Amino acid sequence: MELGEGIRWTDRGIVLVDILAGRLLTAAGHPTDPLRQLAQLPVPLGAVAPVADAPGIWIAAAGTGICLLVPDGSTPWLAQPEADAARPMRMNDATTDPFGRFWAGSMSYDADEGAGSLYRVDHDGTVTRVLDDITVPNGPAFTADGATMYLADSARGVIRRHPVDPVTAELGPPEVFVTVDDGSPDGMVVDVEGAVWVAVWGTGSVRRYLPDGRLDRTLSLPARQPAGVCLQEDLLHITTARVGLAEPGPYDGAVFTARVDVPGRPMTAYRHEGSASFPGERS
Repeated sequence: MELGEGIRWTDRGIVLVDILAGRLLTAAGHPTDPLRQLAQLPVPLGAVAPVADAPGIWIAAAGTGICLLVPDGSTPWLAQPEADAARPMRMNDATTDPFGRFWAGSMSYDADEGAGSLYRVDHDGTVTRVLDDITVPNGPAFTADGATMYLADSARGVIRRHPVDPVTAELGPPEVFVTVDDGSPDGMVVDVEGAVWVAVWGTGSVRRYLPDGRLDRTLSLPARQPAGVCLQEDLLHITTARVGLAEPGPYDGAVFTARVDVPGRPMTAYRHEGSASFPGERS
């Protein structure tokens, strides 16, 4: 893959994206089997989540906003908040919180300083900008109780931790969780002990940080640009990228799997509770 990211363990299996190619892929069967393509969009595809009670439907951070991916190939849009931005923008990483809301970040194609934002998609399908002045947002990742959100600003080398109101999903004042000096924090996942696995772009490593921010362990890879991580029980899956490398090595852009001591949980499906039904949604 050119830019493998957005890997998630869902109730439909492992899914991941090749962002700039707009491809949604799934890893089915044995880990060494070829990836299977589920969809391809004519715009970048940052990440997806399954929609609860809507088989085959995904909510996606794509292009300049949030859309649905429907088996017939259509992509109804919930909102395109970055369509009229002053500079060319695209959506980047995204995930759901434990309550079934969808959160997605945006960035400029040129990674302009402070041009990005974080959006939240509520249960009624409303899309709200909740943070701005982000350069390259990655994550977010949530604790099991949904009370804490981790969000990386990769270009600035920092991961911040935000308290989250469980009822309103409003974000409280952030604090710095980890600062990375030798690379860029990218995709993240929280395990059942509350530790955070972070793909560190440019270092060929994935690192586990304890809830107090201490580095617990480092996993080294034969690929320079780790970009995404997910936990499928005790299997840590890692995506990497070839983009930007003058001489990519044989494993740059590959997907890796390692067994770890502490498991993770599956991604929560996006839960729609609006008055208008989504395509394919069971009544």
